[in-house]
Amino acid sequence: MDFMGMIKQAQAMQAKMQEAQAELETTFVEGEAGGGVVKVTLTAKGALQKVSIDKGLLKPEEGEILEDLIVSAHAQARAKAEAAMTEKMKAITGGLQLPPGMKLPF
Repeated sequence: MDFMGMIKQAQAMQAKMQEAQAELETTFVEGEAGGGVVKVTLTAKGALQKVSIDKGLLKPEEGEILEDLIVSAHAQARAKAEAAMTEKMKAITGGLQLPPGMKLPF
């Protein structure tokens, strides 16, 4: 077993993880609801960046509908962000076998 080789591999993976984390900060995903009348934009790490609401929805009696649409659009964008993060981590950890239940980053 090459312990030094494993250390170097771990350090290289850590550097790639840091690069990926930085990239995820600037990767944007969009979720929408109601046929596109409500849209939200998040970073791939889940930070909400923008909410766009069609002006036709801004009626006082439809407030509850609007709130539900925003929650739905956010959930969709969040799911896309999670998928982007999962794909990025798969690319980095490629052949590394992690014990069951162990996730990166630690």
